Amino acid sequence: MLNLITPLILTYNEAPNIERVLDRLRWARDIVVVDSFSDDETIEIASNFQQVRSFQRRFDNHCAQWSFGLNETGISTEWVLALDADYVLTPKFVDELRSLQTAVETNGYQADFAYCINGRSLRSGLLPLSTVLYRRNCARYEQDGHTQRLIVDGKIETLGSRILHDDRKPLSRWFQSQQRYMALEAKKIVSSDAETLGIADRVRRLRVIAPLTVLFYCLVVRRGVLDGWAGFYYAFQRMLAELLLSLYLLEHDLNGIGKRKLVATEPQSHGASAEETDRSDKESVPPALAGGSVR
Repeated sequence: MLNLITPLILTYNEAPNIERVLDRLRWARDIVVVDSFSDDETIEIASNFQQVRSFQRRFDNHCAQWSFGLNETGISTEWVLALDADYVLTPKFVDELRSLQTAVETNGYQADFAYCINGRSLRSGLLPLSTVLYRRNCARYEQDGHTQRLIVDGKIETLGSRILHDDRKPLSRWFQSQQRYMALEAKKIVSSDAETLGIADRVRRLRVIAPLTVLFYCLVVRRGVLDGWAGFYYAFQRMLAELLLSLYLLEHDLNGIGKRKLVATEPQSHGASAEETDRSDKESVPPALAGGSVR
């Protein structure tokens, strides 16, 4: 089965991670790396692996970047293994891929993850199952908030082995990314009907509950306190991410209140009707939620 799989990886300034990731992919005959013009040693490190074919594309959004990697890099194998640049395969996971017997009706496989802090696996990680292995001709990507959604036509099964999520980039890089990610998530939440959102996003719409809830969930329900300082580090990261999202949502609310007061106290101009002005207020999004490149 391994010779039927091409790993596909997106990178941007992943020098602290990419060597560990590629080292666990030595079994692959072909590895595609799509890089967003990194300015560190990412491409240089990747070039040390003979199977790697590197492409550079200016980043606009995750959907476009993954779609480019899938459709425009000459991948010829039947199966694609889509990996973030901090996903490290375990020997057990590789053995499962090697012995995998795929059914005709199965077009994808999802995997569970072990969240790691500096190589230490946590019991409190919140990463959901994600489809990582799929038939190339049966998949496509769509944008979803700050990230992408993989659509696979056909049956999806679950692999028994876990992938390690082990990001070694500095905290400052994580914080910068979360600022951009949560701005995009806030834009998604305020522009969507509540009925179309999942449970987590419905809780986030309440503004003040999610940050404290995720802290309690990570430390107590998921027993993160037993992971020591690494467990607290992860729980505080998740709380801070949710707090940033709440701040963006509150900013949206406060800006909306200010605009409504302005409309109520100033006369209409340029012949605009009250109905048109009200509709413009409802449809507007403040600059902080306008989003942009998430890289």
